[in-house]
Amino acid sequence: MTRISDLNADLHCHSVVSDGTLTPEDLAQRAYANGVRLWSLTDHDELGGQERARAAAQAIGMAYVGGVEISVTWMGQTIHIVGLGIDEKNPALLEGLRLTRDGRGKRARQIADALAQVGIDGAYEGALHFAGNHDLISRTHFARFLVERGVCRNTETVFQNYLVEGKPGFVPHQWANLEDTVSWIKQAGGVAVIAHPGRYDFTSTQMDQLYERFKDFGGVGIEVITGSHSPDQYQTYGKIAEKYGFMASRGSDFHDPKESHIDLGTLPLLPSNLTPVWSVFH
Repeated sequence: MTRISDLNADLHCHSVVSDGTLTPEDLAQRAYANGVRLWSLTDHDELGGQERARAAAQAIGMAYVGGVEISVTWMGQTIHIVGLGIDEKNPALLEGLRLTRDGRGKRARQIADALAQVGIDGAYEGALHFAGNHDLISRTHFARFLVERGVCRNTETVFQNYLVEGKPGFVPHQWANLEDTVSWIKQAGGVAVIAHPGRYDFTSTQMDQLYERFKDFGGVGIEVITGSHSPDQYQTYGKIAEKYGFMASRGSDFHDPKESHIDLGTLPLLPSNLTPVWSVFH
């Protein structure tokens, strides 16, 4: 009998509706071809690709759960919370995401102004060219512009030299707060998951505070196996899941065939001792 933890589930990726480069339909095909049997599209702060993603998955016989990745400000830094199993038509979630998105346009113009100060002109228009959804213009779109312009050789180099704190083009932004975010997801019938915890620049004490508050607010899971985690981090966050009683999630965080660390569906399986988050809806 196949264990539920052995399911090839990919519950974190992005389409052109936010900062990915493939359509929801192309992502569905790519995921299925790579062996994914339970899939979720989790565009940043946006639900516009959900119906297309679900229809494309159903057409090829792949199970689908509604998803979103919400930008949150926690202790002065940006973290991401994934909502899975959501109703994309839920009014509370839609309004919360609208409020979260509203600041992106202003921030994008501020980023462009900051880049102009170091001699890089035309960044706003250049980034907009890469944004399939202009309401969701992000640092990733500016990164692609900087690669196209020849300022950096790839997007990874961009985020070492630009657009991050202490570097040209960095503009801080106040996103949603953690309590509201978890509440929106719960009101939409979904479960809240901390995305890629290994990426956050917090002390261990601050991370413990995040886990505790997240759990207090009703959060239920963390990503253990994800594209930006190392094999050592798989073990680290597996132990965190056990310590706090979190369910474990798995997702590539796929954005683009050339940019992404790992392809859809090609991550290691979840350890069998952890409770998969998809046990809630599969």
